[in-house]
Amino acid sequence: MKTKTEYLELLRLYKQQMAERYGIIRLGIFGSVSRNEQKEDSDLDVCVEMKEPDGFILLNIKYELEDLLKCKIDIVRLRDNMNALLKRNIDRDGIYV
Repeated sequence: MKTKTEYLELLRLYKQQMAERYGIIRLGIFGSVSRNEQKEDSDLDVCVEMKEPDGFILLNIKYELEDLLKCKIDIVRLRDNMNALLKRNIDRDGIYV
């Protein structure tokens, strides 16, 4: 299991390499890892804001991050009309690279 710092560094490198290709505006983590409350079997909650919403690109990002980070990823696309509770959690816990 990686530390929050290790995840953030790998995400930072990924964003640098892939932002233009996928139209990534913001990339970050939220949830248990961002709060340093993760367990051995915790997944990594990732949030991404994109220039153009595209489900196929979002799935590509998810699979590439799972391969890079060697863990299960739950990915959420940041947008104006998202679930209010989820948005609050991301606003509270989110750490962006």
